[in-house]
Amino acid sequence: MSDMKGRKLNIVLLGHKRVPSREGGIEVVVEELATRMAAQGHNVTVLNRSGHHIAGVEFDTANLKEYNGFKIKKVPTINRKGLAAATSSFFGCVQAAFGNYDVVHIHAEGPAFFSWIPKMMHKKVIVTVHGLDWKRDKWSGFASWYIKKGEEQAVKHADHIIVLSRNVQKYFKEKYGRNTVFIPNGVNRPEIFEVNEIRKKWGLDKGSFILYVGRIVPEKGLDILLKAWKEIETDKKLVIAGSSSDTDEFFKKVKGLADDRVVFTGFTTGRPLKELYSNAYLYCLPSNLEGMPLTVLEAMSYGNCVLTSDIEECTEVVEDNGVTFKKGDIDDLRNKLQKLLDSPDIVEGYRKDAQDFICGKYSWDDVVSRTLEKYTH
Repeated sequence: MSDMKGRKLNIVLLGHKRVPSREGGIEVVVEELATRMAAQGHNVTVLNRSGHHIAGVEFDTANLKEYNGFKIKKVPTINRKGLAAATSSFFGCVQAAFGNYDVVHIHAEGPAFFSWIPKMMHKKVIVTVHGLDWKRDKWSGFASWYIKKGEEQAVKHADHIIVLSRNVQKYFKEKYGRNTVFIPNGVNRPEIFEVNEIRKKWGLDKGSFILYVGRIVPEKGLDILLKAWKEIETDKKLVIAGSSSDTDEFFKKVKGLADDRVVFTGFTTGRPLKELYSNAYLYCLPSNLEGMPLTVLEAMSYGNCVLTSDIEECTEVVEDNGVTFKKGDIDDLRNKLQKLLDSPDIVEGYRKDAQDFICGKYSWDDVVSRTLEKYTH
């Protein structure tokens, strides 16, 4: 494939739900890659699922054919739990195999189940593993088997596998003897927004709340956070910005654990999300499982103090520029959170250097450069 070096490529990306969207970290990554690659003159197409946004029809994007310089095409999708990803990935891989593309970039392990289809048509196939998805609590039985098989198909058929953490890189080497490429996510240096919409919507002011952003799913550890929160002494609010993802029962459980100091904003994007990041007292991610926590990068890019579980995927990102607690340990989380609430000087110390540290460490331009290198190598 060395003949592709130096020329403009026809690139297709698939495996996400849809862009533009913030339904998950994968959607953010796909949009950032596609936008920057298109800006460099490459011919980029993203294959969106058909069907509705997980947070409701009001968040459905219009039938866009182009966005930020790249093309958008829809692929057929059966919108039922466990079938949406599989059907959209199958049709996406068929379309990628028979389309005029030099590079097929598949995101996530489940969609990689069909990586053999474009490979059969002699396409350059790249798979980005955003995390070991078969470990996620919401998947069991056939879905877990399917995702694990997707991982195996990636090992067998992908020209390159990109991973987002050293921990996952080690896993692929030990499990399959397969070398992978470590390219973490990037982050942008954002504009800081003053309180406006979040005061009108939820009565929130600067520094008056702890923030969590993400899907309300079991592996994110929100039940641990809410159990710890019940014993926290503070007049601040806990804001949970996100919606469920095929996990309605868990969502009910989480809501049942919440007291009147907890604010559920639902799926949040645009200016309200930027205001939340800009004005939080601190950001908390209590996850038991991550690929690479994009929301931690974003929170720190806004200059937030972060408190995360001590899983390697989080500690790799934060290093010593944030606070960690023992994964799943309610007492440790409560103690660390209470100390930070009682010690604004400590919080301010972490806030002071967070933005420069994270924006210096993780650059989308660097991610794109290194990814394009794998497209042609």
